Amino acid sequence: MSGQTAILRAEGIARKFGSLEVARDISLTLPIGARHALIGPNGAGKTTLINLITGNLKPDAGRIILDGTDITAMQAAERVRRGLTRTFQINTLFPGLTPIESVLLAVCERKRQAGHFWRRLTGHAEAVDEAFAILRQLHLDEVATRETRHLAYGQQRLLEIALALATRPKVLLLDEPAAGVPKDESAALFAVIAALPSDMAVLFIEHDMNLVFKFASRITVLVSGAVLVEAEPEAIRADPRVREVYLGQAHNG
Repeated sequence: MSGQTAILRAEGIARKFGSLEVARDISLTLPIGARHALIGPNGAGKTTLINLITGNLKPDAGRIILDGTDITAMQAAERVRRGLTRTFQINTLFPGLTPIESVLLAVCERKRQAGHFWRRLTGHAEAVDEAFAILRQLHLDEVATRETRHLAYGQQRLLEIALALATRPKVLLLDEPAAGVPKDESAALFAVIAALPSDMAVLFIEHDMNLVFKFASRITVLVSGAVLVEAEPEAIRADPRVREVYLGQAHNG
């Protein structure tokens, strides 16, 4: 990654729960526009690392640098305002709202107008236009006024990404975006992710190696809370250590 400008750096991140080390001297660099996969066996510390980067957990050691600023001591909400946004493994949507209402609320929150959200939509014309543009970008415009509970699960996962995009992130962290999505929908979901703005860095956790190798430009493998290897996809595919601890399980050889 020589010569590429880093938008996010994690340096020497460590975290213990009692005597259990869940993160051991983890370093990770995301250039602007990266499509970077985080993989590893269950319990490797992938979601823990996301939680440490986003401020849901505090590291015992190390630093997190976003766009040149040390954000290690910042609260999660401040990190979002500075351009670091995530989605979760488990759906966190409001089932009774429509996609346009949900994304509009997120846009108004970013603009510090959420307290006036329930006034007439004509009072939020610019925000409505922005929310609809986000839904169109993720191919959700045709279901913009359908209650979220009635959307296909793949569409619900896309709506979570739409809510993240409403914060205007510089870095988007996706924790298993295809979890629970039928296999025939997951490739389409990742195609949409791949088409996100080229200046937005994306770090994603994913267990489906076919999706990882298709969409990631770089891969970090975690094992027992530490980085086993980081490399481009073909090097990861050929690495015997990776096949031993992970790919053999995923591919049966």
